[in-house]
Amino acid sequence: MFPSSFFYEVVTLYVVLDPIAAVPIFLAATKGLDQRARIKVAAYGVAVAFLIFLFFIFIGHALLEALHIPMASFQLAGSIVLFLFGLQMALGNMPEPAPSEEGGGSLLQRAIFPLATPCIAGSGSIMTIMMLTDNVARTAAEKLQTILVLSLCLGFLFSVLALGGVIARILGRNGIEVISRVFGLILISIAVTNIIVAIKISFGLS
Repeated sequence: MFPSSFFYEVVTLYVVLDPIAAVPIFLAATKGLDQRARIKVAAYGVAVAFLIFLFFIFIGHALLEALHIPMASFQLAGSIVLFLFGLQMALGNMPEPAPSEEGGGSLLQRAIFPLATPCIAGSGSIMTIMMLTDNVARTAAEKLQTILVLSLCLGFLFSVLALGGVIARILGRNGIEVISRVFGLILISIAVTNIIVAIKISFGLS
């Protein structure tokens, strides 16, 4: 199971959310908008993603129990997804979804897709949140801590998106790609560690 330390959760969620890699997707989704409208899209996107995460924090575990899926099995599956997600990041193969209508759609529509999902609240981040808030292994205080950490990370992500144009000009596409690849390697390391832990739990190994 994931450690419950504040620092570990900050690093894990920051890496899996990958704010820098979200900048190109955000800029594509807000193409043609002024800065004020872009900030609104960023705020809407982060808010919708937070609601998605809350849904899985409070409802996701009940769904697992209803389907009789042990948390260890979910952790193993989730860690494999995180490994593949990190591998894509490390190899520079992350897809960049474009808005459904070039230059069209309301601010909320642009925020929901592709920003809120799958960019922010994707499969990897959702599974990470669920594993960090396991009802059996986590106390209410630890779950509250995770929600606080998630809020802080999403707040930082919003700040990065609000400054997306500036960051893109400073780092350039190559700079963003390098940072994403480093984050990918960190995510792979976290995933491998938790795959080993999940296997040990599943087979009762010490």
